[in-house]
Amino acid sequence: MTDTLRPVDTAVPEATDSNSKALKRSIGVVGGTLLTLSCVTPASTLFVVVPDLFGTLGTATALTIAIGSLLCIAVAFCYSELGTLIPSAGGEYAMVSTMAGRLAGWLVFVLSLLVVMIVPPVIAMGTADYLAPVIHLDPSIAGAGVMLLATLAGLLDLRANAWITGIFLVLEVIAAAVVAVLGFAHSERGVGSLVSMQVAGAHGHTDTVTAMLVVSGLAIALFVTQGFSTAVYLSEELEHPRRNVARTVLATLAISTVIILVPVAAITMGASNISELSGGDISSMVTAWSNSDVGTFVSLCVALAIINAGIVMVIQNSRVLFASARDKAWPTPVNTAFARLGRFGSPWVATLAVGVPGALLCFVNLDTLYGVTGVSVTGMYLLVAVAALLSRRGSHKHTPAWRMPLWPTMPVLLIAVLAYILTQQETSYLLWTGGITAAATLYWAFYLRPRKDTRWLVSIPEDQQT
Repeated sequence: MTDTLRPVDTAVPEATDSNSKALKRSIGVVGGTLLTLSCVTPASTLFVVVPDLFGTLGTATALTIAIGSLLCIAVAFCYSELGTLIPSAGGEYAMVSTMAGRLAGWLVFVLSLLVVMIVPPVIAMGTADYLAPVIHLDPSIAGAGVMLLATLAGLLDLRANAWITGIFLVLEVIAAAVVAVLGFAHSERGVGSLVSMQVAGAHGHTDTVTAMLVVSGLAIALFVTQGFSTAVYLSEELEHPRRNVARTVLATLAISTVIILVPVAAITMGASNISELSGGDISSMVTAWSNSDVGTFVSLCVALAIINAGIVMVIQNSRVLFASARDKAWPTPVNTAFARLGRFGSPWVATLAVGVPGALLCFVNLDTLYGVTGVSVTGMYLLVAVAALLSRRGSHKHTPAWRMPLWPTMPVLLIAVLAYILTQQETSYLLWTGGITAAATLYWAFYLRPRKDTRWLVSIPEDQQT
């Protein structure tokens, strides 16, 4: 318990080897927001994740996403305050370790690693569906190709990637806008339908969406805009992190919520019937509202959005592994490899370590992983909220940083709501996530904790602490 609650020292450990250097500051708020928005990847979320919500929640999908977005405001406040106090490429684990203790930081690291390692290949496999108007590909092969392409792009300088992802982001925003305009222009029902709580049932009947279904769906709704946390992972490469981390987090959440929620409302109002809405085939709806050329354009934009998301997620994931190696989470040879920086300033071994396995995961059955990801995101947010509740004690109380309004009420309420959401998730998803967390706890107990003077030394780079 002492290890869990006692904050860790944030001294900078010795470099793993001569090739370990600090990440370069090369991006401002605009570049950081472009990269972070690309990790949220609004269009691929809209076309890949949201259809599953339509199948479960029907007309209540927009309401559920709206509630999730409101919860994410509180989460974003926690990230903004902690991200300016602890600006580290380690993201959540560096913040939680510093505020809530080494074991809590290790567990949030495992949860974040689950999210960032699983989500890219799952989304990448959706590329084949949206390339279908041009070329027919096996989803696994298409997904693996996207992951390998994203890995190559991730080896480049971060500034170059900001421009690449920015161009792709413009295209996916255009696609989302086209869907919104067409949906509203072909409305079959009024605004009241957004709270009508209906979904297609068996044998053509219409069922009522219960409040418990909405609560259960909030885990995935939180995942819909989850990528705003990428700003924290990029904090070592953002100029003036004390100011720009909070700006990037909050701006990204606001923009991504609009880009996703407005088309969802338009689709809900524009679907010809509840069965079509619950089917979630957005491409077919777009084609019906316009013509095949417009449908093809939107599909290709979504395919580019998925590639864009893959690039940014590989960038994010590699920074997590880089930071964990710098903080000595692994045996020495592994730490040495993951901490190496290439000629472009990117952690090239860590980038390959997340990209290549991601390509291989595209050939694995991942049917349950959306549920596992939802549980992991909710648990990760809960631990971040606990850290935010502890963020104003000791020396951190007087550290110059962005401070959230309504503290400590905000994190306390967030902890209660997230804990309740977890209790409403399917048992199998909880067991999968719990089992992985238990295995990670054993690694902590038998390897990291006995070596507390030489392993898991969570650090803040020196130039970030001013």
